[in-house]
Amino acid sequence: MQRNPLSRLALFGTVACSVMCSLTLLAGCGDKGAGGGGGASDTGPIKVGFYGDLTGSTATFGKSSQEGIELALEEINKQPPLGRPLELISEDDQGKPQNATTAVNKLTSQDQVVAVLGEVASSRSLAAAPTCQNAKIPMITPASTNPEVTRVGDYIFRICFIDPFQGSVMAKFALGTLKAKRAAILWDVKNDYSKGLQQFFKETFTAGGGQVVSEPSFSEGDTNFDAQLNTIKQAKPDVIFVPGYYTEVGTIARQARDQGITIPLLGGDGWDSPKLFEGAGNALEGCYMSNHYSAESDAPEVQTFIAAYKAKFGGKVPDAMAALGFDAAKILADAITRAGGTDSEKLRDAIGQTKDYSGVTGKITLDDKRNANKAAVVMRIKGKEFKYVETVNP
Repeated sequence: MQRNPLSRLALFGTVACSVMCSLTLLAGCGDKGAGGGGGASDTGPIKVGFYGDLTGSTATFGKSSQEGIELALEEINKQPPLGRPLELISEDDQGKPQNATTAVNKLTSQDQVVAVLGEVASSRSLAAAPTCQNAKIPMITPASTNPEVTRVGDYIFRICFIDPFQGSVMAKFALGTLKAKRAAILWDVKNDYSKGLQQFFKETFTAGGGQVVSEPSFSEGDTNFDAQLNTIKQAKPDVIFVPGYYTEVGTIARQARDQGITIPLLGGDGWDSPKLFEGAGNALEGCYMSNHYSAESDAPEVQTFIAAYKAKFGGKVPDAMAALGFDAAKILADAITRAGGTDSEKLRDAIGQTKDYSGVTGKITLDDKRNANKAAVVMRIKGKEFKYVETVNP
């Protein structure tokens, strides 16, 4: 049967309209960067995720990190990358690895952030990093030092030094500066951070001619360390390395002094918290720790950051977790600018190309394993304050 010419024309118009609409929709989808935050042609806010312990046992880590990030975003958004402000979406993981995974899954799938900042604790970063890797969303941890974190995949970065370096710093400090020959290690068997530091301190200390004479362990949440400390006391070490978090270290120090143990305790950046002294009293006087920056530094970047942080957060001095959070957010914004958008692959590559970035925590260069090549500082506790002792370069 022959069709009416007008009908054929109407049918052609309908098909053409459908094709054009489909092409328009596809073009709109093409403007979106992989990772959900939109490409350079978008005009809305760029969504950035944060996850950390805000209410759990190590809440000062999460709160300080978040405050540093918030301060950075406040500064960044005065002249935002691509003319688009960064919008922070935060999730509380309550200090639990399983919650960290849930939080990051929400940030990447539901909130569609272009990148994730966090966590401080290595155990939580290790739990959540696979989610970011599978979603191809770049993750920058400000402070997780366990080497395994960035080995999860090529979308996982850190701007802090790693445990092999931090452990060796304190071992060399014990051998060289303190002239220690015998060391005990009291470490947290449930904590990936503690396990790493325990291993690398021991390797460096023994390689340097020292002897590890006792290595008792504890578990996060323990409150009585008398048995372990008695074992250590009998071994007669010159120093005790305690690679744990502030939540247990203060109690360990007090109980050590109660047993008559007067030798210095040494630790890492996990000690850095204003709550460290709540369980310790004066028991940590004269002890030492490695850290990421010193508030006593006269570097302009440091003093400008401290002044701004104090003005925003009630006059308190920022700890290292705040400084690292600040640097992580600044590096992400810099990478977004260099990537020219939020396409996940381009953003990943731009983060990885970070070289000689002048941060609060020092010059930051990311190596081919996505780890930061940077110095550490050794701090001495005096009068419940962290006093600068020396800088140790890689």
